[in-house]
Amino acid sequence: MVPLFFARFRWVGVLLVFFTAASFMPDPGTGLATVRKSARRYLYVAAPGIRNYLEYGGHGILIYDIDNGHRFVRRIPTAGLDKEGKPLNVKGVGVSLATQCIYVSTISSLQCVDLVTGKMRWEKEYEGGCDRMAISPDGKTIYLPSFEKEHWHVVDAMTGNVLKKIITNSGAHNTLYGLDGSQVYLAGLRSPYMTVVDTRTGSTHQVGPFSASIRPFTVNGRQTLLFANVNELLGFEVGDLTTGKMLHRVEVAGFQRGPVKRHGCPSHGIGLTPDEKEIWLADATNQRVHVFDATVMPPKQLGNVAMRDQPGWITFSLDGRYAYPSTGEVVDVKTKKIVATLQDEQGRPVQSEKVVEIHFDGHTPIRAGDQFGVGRVTKEIR
Repeated sequence: MVPLFFARFRWVGVLLVFFTAASFMPDPGTGLATVRKSARRYLYVAAPGIRNYLEYGGHGILIYDIDNGHRFVRRIPTAGLDKEGKPLNVKGVGVSLATQCIYVSTISSLQCVDLVTGKMRWEKEYEGGCDRMAISPDGKTIYLPSFEKEHWHVVDAMTGNVLKKIITNSGAHNTLYGLDGSQVYLAGLRSPYMTVVDTRTGSTHQVGPFSASIRPFTVNGRQTLLFANVNELLGFEVGDLTTGKMLHRVEVAGFQRGPVKRHGCPSHGIGLTPDEKEIWLADATNQRVHVFDATVMPPKQLGNVAMRDQPGWITFSLDGRYAYPSTGEVVDVKTKKIVATLQDEQGRPVQSEKVVEIHFDGHTPIRAGDQFGVGRVTKEIR
């Protein structure tokens, strides 16, 4: 059986089936994934990924061929409708290789879509709604925040059943799993503290306080550092995940704060390149992504890239070659040049804050990225 998104290019799928060797080499701890030629790489873009605005990609999951200039491949129809039949805001996206599914959360439900057939396996609503969830590295468990309420649900990825409930009273929002699966990071819209869950024991502790409520954030691969946007700051703050203390406040130089269209904060979007050499930071007012040297502390501002609209999120390809701001440009990380722009099947510009990379060997998904720009260096660099 050939994956649904290969239907128009069946000869590609037939050829790929003959490859039986592993399609990627293990990450050696450097943060850069090495991909074998038998793997095909795709960018999955969930829409509407900018609030419920259909002009930025319509409704569904849009698929792009990374190795073919990020060319549009096809659209998978999805559910996630309100009582009037209108699409709801997409809040998060994630992949489980264990279930071979992609998951899309809206403000009220979580959808599970089969990656091979493109068919919906299930859609479930949860008490308090849903926000940006995180899936465990083994693909079995989902930490699903309510929609800015007091709690998170821990969900079985296969069935969607709730396993337990975690109450933080923080305005549940962004959620991130560490690379080794031992810790989950829970950020609330109404708290300057990051709640960290030990997935083995269920115990929690807090990191902070930061100077204001935490917005988008990321962590390094060894889970020793936290980089967080906070309200009212054009810049970011750095926290020590070992001691629980805030370390640095980094403000963007040479640019002023001003009105923003969405999110209510100047910087809503931050990511570490997989090799952890750079931090990329969203600047909505000035329609820029600022780049910082992350090899020094505090990180040092290097330059910026102009966007076509106000960015509200940033992530990266697994090999570290491309940056994906939510405005739909594809940026070459090394040269800082825009090399492509995402468009839909009618040539309209696409924007989304909910994107994830997936690799396939034949019809089998074998590797997936993350909606966050997480660092992927798992060994200490000397």
